[in-house]
Amino acid sequence: MPEGHALHRLARLHQRRYAGAPVAVSSPQGRFAAASTAVDNRVLQRATAWGKHLFHHYDGGSIVHVHLGLYGTFTEWIRSPDIAMPAPVGQVRMRMVGAEYGTDLRGPTVCELIDEAQVADVVSRLGPDPLRRDADPARPWARITKSRRPIGALLMDQTVIAGVGNVYRNELLFRHGIDPYRAGRAIGEAEFDAAWIDLVDLMKVGLRRGKIIATRPEHDHGAPSYGPGRPRTYVYRRAGEACRVCGTTIRTAELEGRNVFWCPTCQK
Repeated sequence: MPEGHALHRLARLHQRRYAGAPVAVSSPQGRFAAASTAVDNRVLQRATAWGKHLFHHYDGGSIVHVHLGLYGTFTEWIRSPDIAMPAPVGQVRMRMVGAEYGTDLRGPTVCELIDEAQVADVVSRLGPDPLRRDADPARPWARITKSRRPIGALLMDQTVIAGVGNVYRNELLFRHGIDPYRAGRAIGEAEFDAAWIDLVDLMKVGLRRGKIIATRPEHDHGAPSYGPGRPRTYVYRRAGEACRVCGTTIRTAELEGRNVFWCPTCQK
């Protein structure tokens, strides 16, 4: 599932390519057809993101709300006066076509038409987004310091912090030497403050680079990444391999339905 930085990158891309002009919106698949007519050929005023949620705000007050979930993806393409628009491939839930670019949305968990009040309702259920300037770390700290749930579960809870996924969760806890099973209320305030500052910085790098880069330069060597084109990680998807810092075997287990990875030596 794309993490928060990926949605902010999409919002910036769509803002740059489509905002300020009418956009042709359709649903080749048909599942978004009725709603797409409400924004078809309307001016896209702005594209925004909060956590893993993307919002396209159109003139007239209609807003397209997208949550990509596990399988959703936008495919971007360039329009050319000499080449016909590409035919939709697969189950395209929503197609947006601007003056110079087009994009096809496939497989989202959510693609719906809502209004400002409903946007506020969605946001009210989310924790602060570390990539937003108005993010208040006091809110998640208030939840974490009172909770008996493992910190590894709390970090993935979108009502606590919006936008953190499995990669950021595992890498952040390693960088701060925190066992993912430690109870939230056992986290010190200084530990949380340092982790929050680090999370903001890591997500800003992800926003800028388009990749989650969490391994410090002095540790970015040795065993390759878990996948082609992916930066090296400390623990994420490295179960059974040696820790890049101490050599201990990385462990994995299931925590509230998601795999968690950690070094039992480095993370106390």
